[in-house]
Amino acid sequence: MDRADILSDIKKRVPDFAARAVTQDYPDQVSIAVDRRLFAGTCLALHKSLLSPVMMLSADDEREARGVFAARCVFLDHKGRGWVTVCMDIPQADASFESLARDIYSASLFEREIREMFGIRPEGNPDVRRLHLHDEVWPEGNFPLRKDFKKMIPGSTGEYKFGRVEGDGIFEVPVGPVHAGIIGPGHFRFSVAGEPIVNLEARLGFTHRGVEKLFEGKSCSDAVRLAECVSGDSVFAHSLAFATAVEKISGMAVSAQTAYLRSIFLELERMYNHVNDIGGMAVDVGFSFPAAFASIVKEAILHLNETLTGSRYLKGVNMPGAISVTLDEDKKRVLEESVKKLRSDCAELVKILYSTVSFMDRVDTTGVLRRKTAEDLGVVGLAGRASGIAVDLRSIFSAEYTAAGFKPAVEQPGDCLSRLKVRVAEFEESCRLIGVFADKLSSQDAPKVKTGARAGQALGYAEGWRGPVLYWLKTGASGDIERCKIVDASFHNWQALSYAVLGDIVPDFPLCNKSFDLSYSGNDL
Repeated sequence: MDRADILSDIKKRVPDFAARAVTQDYPDQVSIAVDRRLFAGTCLALHKSLLSPVMMLSADDEREARGVFAARCVFLDHKGRGWVTVCMDIPQADASFESLARDIYSASLFEREIREMFGIRPEGNPDVRRLHLHDEVWPEGNFPLRKDFKKMIPGSTGEYKFGRVEGDGIFEVPVGPVHAGIIGPGHFRFSVAGEPIVNLEARLGFTHRGVEKLFEGKSCSDAVRLAECVSGDSVFAHSLAFATAVEKISGMAVSAQTAYLRSIFLELERMYNHVNDIGGMAVDVGFSFPAAFASIVKEAILHLNETLTGSRYLKGVNMPGAISVTLDEDKKRVLEESVKKLRSDCAELVKILYSTVSFMDRVDTTGVLRRKTAEDLGVVGLAGRASGIAVDLRSIFSAEYTAAGFKPAVEQPGDCLSRLKVRVAEFEESCRLIGVFADKLSSQDAPKVKTGARAGQALGYAEGWRGPVLYWLKTGASGDIERCKIVDASFHNWQALSYAVLGDIVPDFPLCNKSFDLSYSGNDL
């Protein structure tokens, strides 16, 4: 990363720019500390310069140590292969800052979260409704991520105000938060004019568990198991993002053996989720045979996971600095034979879908998310790549993937079919990559590394099957966690679903929803 170029571009866009400090935290991370009055302008300059949405905007309660709140905004410099963080202090006496959301819409949800969790006001944000602490349950004045918060203080509660579309012939169709089946809880309020959807407002937060608060005070070696429980279908991606943050703080060097094993398990997690979603899309158009076939393929991958690691969902496999399992020659042979069969089965599944006119008619041009809308919303990961945004952390930061010739799968139309095609291409590419990585494994065990106790802060990340998973971690002198901020790709992408369904009919919503397949628990935290 070229810090001089980054600062030069900011100065061109912010005439009175002056940084209090600029630090190269790690080879892939630069931090720029600015005064509060320059924070919004500096972030806007980076947003325009790096063509990056707000990847993370978070706060920290440092009143006991320094008498202030701290805030940081993270951008991705995908060309410079790194992350740029803008930091500021917010005085306790005036806990507010100039809203970024007026110019950078991808900051809006983060600002709403900061307001409800810390009581820090984003001045100028037109929407300050709560996300996770529902008005009907949480009285005003409770800020659970402040360090002095112990328990809820009783008080008057309120009512959530939905956006309304009014006019002749407009009807509201409320759905959820309790749904048929086993999906998570979310409330979706459709406004329709006849059959077409003219507005969809989603209200989430029903599975808020205070996850970030639960990390506080835990040792890093214990907390990795908590990271695995944040979103049950992304166990390995979350543990990997957490582990990489710990490794930076502790100065751990990860062996090549560990890196290849992690890449294999990350791709296996991607495969079982992608084939599950392919089958789910078939279910939502009433095409039961390929849905059943996809379930068989998914089960085969979960069984393979258990054979290789002892866990169907890859729990207990990852740890800071190392991996808890090795693949001997017998397991490598099982992996090779299984992946060959999985590739063949997936190809047959796709052939069935693509050759069925009624299925293709349902997915083609349905649920269109245009690239400009995706960029404005800050959509990331698979959904972004289906709309032409060719960003994948694996191709930016991983030497293993670069050496293997990895290239992200990208489509342009942004409809359900595009998201299906990206999944199909990524499944095929995962099979190829696993073969490349398995050939690099040696017969020796990966060295076991102990987690060192050290104060510090770092950003860890991984490209999960939905998209980027980010962990900003801060530890104290004892090595215990003082603050852990988590961003799952779902937090960026839920709003995109509300735009993708516009103009479609309500019966197409389940198909659109499954084509994104976002996490309730990963969003609600």
